[in-house]
Amino acid sequence: MSTSNSTGTVGAPESTTNKTLETGAAVVQNFAPTERICAHLNAFHVYASDPKRPAVEANHYCAHLNDEVRQCILYDSPEAGARIIGIEYMITSRLFQTLDPEEQKLWHTHVFEVKSGMLIMPKPAVVPAAVWEVAENKEMEQVVHLYGKVYHLWQTDRGDALPLGAPQLMTSVTHEEQMPDFDEKVGERDGRFGSSWERKKDVRKYIEEPESEGNADWTWKKREKA
Repeated sequence: MSTSNSTGTVGAPESTTNKTLETGAAVVQNFAPTERICAHLNAFHVYASDPKRPAVEANHYCAHLNDEVRQCILYDSPEAGARIIGIEYMITSRLFQTLDPEEQKLWHTHVFEVKSGMLIMPKPAVVPAAVWEVAENKEMEQVVHLYGKVYHLWQTDRGDALPLGAPQLMTSVTHEEQMPDFDEKVGERDGRFGSSWERKKDVRKYIEEPESEGNADWTWKKREKA
């Protein structure tokens, strides 16, 4: 009989053989690309093709490719055994402006994520809240200016037991009313991480709010044009 593990994937529990192989590989192999991951961010994405579908929570584990490009692996939780549900690239405004108009439509801003308090950098238990808030705000001062391109590969929100179908372009919301259950979903997330979007919204008031350029956030701009 098949079973479900802690992340909801249908299948047999991991075997002792696999666990032994994982442990051995971790000792001798080179994991340099993943060792460059330097930030854990948490936010919500919506389907660009159908923004009325429920927003999907994503844990981003990000590395700096260089000063203008970040690349993130997205998981459905921050726990061991979490499923990889997608990828996101983040680039600077300078690079975004080099993209052709059709390519720009695939990218979204992070202004609302930052300014609303939705986007967080979960605090490690050992770090005092006041110290972490300073570090988190420094991160937000940078992310607010970046453009993201994100695809989800595993539609966990509809209960898929495997990553089925074509990759789904995702986007972010630019106003709270675009995510009707914002208070409920973000509040529940905050409860798990010991966070508060209301406080973060307040302490981030000083962060500069750049204007959306070109065709970024096209999911919402095309609706306004319709």
